[in-house]
Amino acid sequence: MIIHDAARKRSIVLRLKRAEGQLRGIQKLIESDADCEKVAQQLAAARKALDKTFFSLVGCVIAQGDVPADDVADLLARFS
Repeated sequence: MIIHDAARKRSIVLRLKRAEGQLRGIQKLIESDADCEKVAQQLAAARKALDKTFFSLVGCVIAQGDVPADDVADLLARFS
């Protein structure tokens, strides 16, 4: 499975870069002894961002139509 659409690929990469920034921010919070609730809130936001990226990737696979539906279902079952 490869993303062929350049715009979709760019969108996914940008989502990952934002998540990367969130993770760096979380690291700084922990290093600066931030309150655990604030850290947990940011972890939840980063997790949600990664989940959205995953489902965006699956959407690309479906839209491209070059992967059988059973394989897409298997991908979802294994990784979601």
